[in-house]
Amino acid sequence: MAAVKSGAAQPLAAAAIAQLEADGVATLIGTVVNPAGLTHAKTVPLRRMGIFADPGLGASPVFHAFTIDQTGIAMSEAIGVVGDQRIRIDLSELHILGDGLAWAPAAFYNQDGSPDPYCGRGVLQRVQDRLEAADLTALVGHEMEFVLVGPDGSRLPSVLWAQYGLAGVLEFEGFVREVVDAANGSGVAIEQFHPEYGANQFEISLAPQQPVAAADRLVLLRIIVARVARRHGLRVSLSPLPFANGVGSGAHQHFSLSQGDTPVFSGGTGAQGMTSLGESALAGLLAGLPSAQGVLCGSVLSGLRIQPGLWAGAYDCWGTENREAAVRFLIGGPSNPYGANVEVKVIDPSANPYLATATILGLAQHGIAQGLVLGPEVRVDPASLSDKRRADDGIVALSNRQDENLAALDASALVREILGDALVDAVLAVRRYEQKTYGHWDTEQLTERFRMAWSV
Repeated sequence: MAAVKSGAAQPLAAAAIAQLEADGVATLIGTVVNPAGLTHAKTVPLRRMGIFADPGLGASPVFHAFTIDQTGIAMSEAIGVVGDQRIRIDLSELHILGDGLAWAPAAFYNQDGSPDPYCGRGVLQRVQDRLEAADLTALVGHEMEFVLVGPDGSRLPSVLWAQYGLAGVLEFEGFVREVVDAANGSGVAIEQFHPEYGANQFEISLAPQQPVAAADRLVLLRIIVARVARRHGLRVSLSPLPFANGVGSGAHQHFSLSQGDTPVFSGGTGAQGMTSLGESALAGLLAGLPSAQGVLCGSVLSGLRIQPGLWAGAYDCWGTENREAAVRFLIGGPSNPYGANVEVKVIDPSANPYLATATILGLAQHGIAQGLVLGPEVRVDPASLSDKRRADDGIVALSNRQDENLAALDASALVREILGDALVDAVLAVRRYEQKTYGHWDTEQLTERFRMAWSV
């Protein structure tokens, strides 16, 4: 992301303020997401919108080191009490929330205007730029799974609930209707909204966008859903596992790639109609997943979800419409207007969505650059295969141990190349704090303590 020259945003901001005031906006929120997946915010009166865009608002580097327990800071030699940075909003992505509020995504910059290596949004923009430089275009569609809970995080009754059932829609009819209305009003394109497998659990699918814009829309949707829930006396849990005896929540990402105007996941002669580039992209993703889990599903709760039988993609393999594979392939055709694409199932809501997308796309591009060969498709539940059959087919169970996943991330030269050493080290710092402080807790303790950790 190129640095914005001082004062460049001022004319644009001045021109926009009058229109925003006419729309009733008085307050502007800007958000960033840190390596622990926590969403932080700065708020200004509308008249200071231009300042928020350029030169930005001051923030301590420890924003990158805040941990999920509301008290800890994973300080290091690089991140401590000394120094200051600027948080700048992106005016091109400003959206009206209603009730006098507007929102825009923000990014971190150094005091001299250079991009901050710890900024997740900035890293994703650089990955998007690298794809475009290679004549590759990516589209990303996010899914948001969440569980409705009481204002204190308590479990809600679920007498009128069935998996994917109409009862859930009718029980929370006002909430569902208001979320759709609010999303429409804020320019967020919802593809579908339905009750999920778990009690009081919902899923919302967003329309595909370019990578940075897609992650921005996911953050915005979380804000919208949280605001509507509050108006209905509810709260939203974004925990990977909200309740010890319940169902986990994922943050699946779909993505497609094109070279020029040609899709790489369809129209070819390879597996399921993929081109050679598509096969290599998928091979790169699968090869890198075990060392990328620290970014995609690296929290102290994440391993509780990565289990066979939970549709969380516990095995490092791919399969067409296989919901137990870590990578689910969706074919193109009349039933899929967006064309063939890939769903990554191991990502959960504790991940920073900007970093998760950057990692996934970076692994795919690496696979293409190296011409990696795609392994065989898995057409059954991989858990149903014998250990020997899985070994023969190269199907590996993904680790559900946080310490193992963090060690693999630490040792991954490839993920470090994609994200940069600074960001990988920041992710490791906040996650190792979790492991050291809470890794010995049992499931009941962990789910109770961190049910609302990633809520907004």
